[in-house]
Amino acid sequence: MNYLLPLLSVLAGYAFAIFIRPEKKKSLKLLLSFSGAFLLSLTVMHLLPEVYEAEHLKSGEAHSNTVGIFIMVGILFQILLEFFSKGAEHGHVHGHEEMLRMPWTLFFSLCLHAFLEGFPVSRHHDLAMGIAIHHLPIAVILTLFFINGKLKKTTIFIFMAAFAIMTPLGTFAAESLSVLNDYYTQITAVVIGILFHISSTIIFEASENHKFNVAKLSMIALGIVLALLL
Repeated sequence: MNYLLPLLSVLAGYAFAIFIRPEKKKSLKLLLSFSGAFLLSLTVMHLLPEVYEAEHLKSGEAHSNTVGIFIMVGILFQILLEFFSKGAEHGHVHGHEEMLRMPWTLFFSLCLHAFLEGFPVSRHHDLAMGIAIHHLPIAVILTLFFINGKLKKTTIFIFMAAFAIMTPLGTFAAESLSVLNDYYTQITAVVIGILFHISSTIIFEASENHKFNVAKLSMIALGIVLALLL
């Protein structure tokens, strides 16, 4: 399931956008709010305590800022990736201009982001569900964006298939390459920074003009509670 959930969620989102082509974005924004809260909660409740505990056991120091440094590196790295992806990782894509070819900068930045997300899934199986829920609305929004941009159907499929396989590939690399496991704590701390930035951005951007929204608040609360129960 670690491999299948993130893979199938992207393919399901792609298929939904291709065959249904939803025009109302409100439900997608609510799903984004839920996914952002769920992903942030999993990160705070599961990943964050683990990396600090691992660093404490390794260094023997009561207080170490090493993990914090790598988390901040992850935040900065995600900001850099978004310079090329234009915020596609949290559903922030706009425009209806015609595309003549594969948007390569978006492709590589999004695939690298998805690959890194798969790394901690090798030890945290619940995170596979969080990433799957996170990727589902993103896949729908991206596919609709490409359709509106008149990108060729074959190109759209190649893009989304590559995006779908990146997270399982990151999980496979973490499980197969011992050199990556030697730096598991540091890499996971970077991923935590990435997830912090992505999930918090989703939560703050999912409503129009940052207005109070009961439905959005309910979805955020549901995401937190579900993560707490896992």
